[in-house]
Amino acid sequence: MKTVQAYRYALDLTASQERALLAHAGAARVAHNWALARVKAVMDQRAAERSYGIDEADLTPVVGWSLPALRRAWNQAKSEVAPWWAECSKEAYNTGLDALARALKNWSDSRTGRRAGRLVGFPRFKSRRRSTPTVRFTTGAIRVEPDRKHVVLPRLGRLELHESARKLARRLDAGTARILSATVRRDGGRWHVAFCVEVDRAERSPARPAAAIGADVGLKHLAVLSTGELAPNPCHLNAAGRRMRRLARRMSRRVGPDRRIGRNPSTRWAQARRQVARAHARVANLRRDGLHKLTTRLAREYGTIVVEDLNVAGMLRNRRLARHIADAGFAELRRQLAYKSQWNGGRLVVADRWFPSSKTCSGCGAVKTKLALSEPPTPAPPAA
Repeated sequence: MKTVQAYRYALDLTASQERALLAHAGAARVAHNWALARVKAVMDQRAAERSYGIDEADLTPVVGWSLPALRRAWNQAKSEVAPWWAECSKEAYNTGLDALARALKNWSDSRTGRRAGRLVGFPRFKSRRRSTPTVRFTTGAIRVEPDRKHVVLPRLGRLELHESARKLARRLDAGTARILSATVRRDGGRWHVAFCVEVDRAERSPARPAAAIGADVGLKHLAVLSTGELAPNPCHLNAAGRRMRRLARRMSRRVGPDRRIGRNPSTRWAQARRQVARAHARVANLRRDGLHKLTTRLAREYGTIVVEDLNVAGMLRNRRLARHIADAGFAELRRQLAYKSQWNGGRLVVADRWFPSSKTCSGCGAVKTKLALSEPPTPAPPAA
């Protein structure tokens, strides 16, 4: 079974390598902002001409915002817009243009009804301070070194990994994997490289292919399983709340940036900001680790997994529970179960959103009309 999956590793970069990555990320941001300004200027000009009563046929010609059209326009103007363009890989500029092309397509599809979900806003310009540095490589020398502790990327050369890439290297050596792209991104003050890989996975079957299990997610317990097991909710955000508040107060007391008067941030403010980012990244990593362990165990053991179709976006509108719901990661748990059950030869059944799973007794099947949040779940009957 062929599938596409990602392998993500932390990097240990030198100062010069980090400067090179920041330069590539800045080049992607420049290309994105230039192309967005070009598209926006034409759209504003056409809107102004319509207000003057000019016919549609006489309006300023539209500019294409597909990736090939943006590439052609950038190649024609890059010598004037960025005379230093040869210092960075072409993939850096392609990263910014590709992100803009996707954003414009999502905005257009959302307006015309071709895209489901909430309305997508018009793309915005990327700020050097607020945007996340990232660059994506799709061509050139992308490989894992034989020592499995280094990777090679175009124009960046040999980068050291923080951990061994043996899992990916074994698949590459066996010919069961092919690297499609590599994305380098700074997340939580640390650089990571994520390889998008096409993998030929062997056919697998769960340990109990005929067994089925239901999982009802919640806040007091992350998941109440039909077997009677209660998966605890670690509440990582609450556990780290005291330290995160202290770090946020420390950052607020230091001299930060002010665009109104042109003030640059102090060195101590930047240091405090990195500490806050690392604290948030640690919470996200702990949450992701717990979800992966739970979903992997369920997908490998049970042939059928039943979950509920929750309106998480609607639940987040509850101001009293929004932070706890976001910390639990309901949507991420369902997303992981979806692809892991497919990888392990099982299937995922999504129950209807209005099915009274929490109100139904697992022993006699009686359905309650009212169920308070403080009421504990009904335990499952003992196995025969």
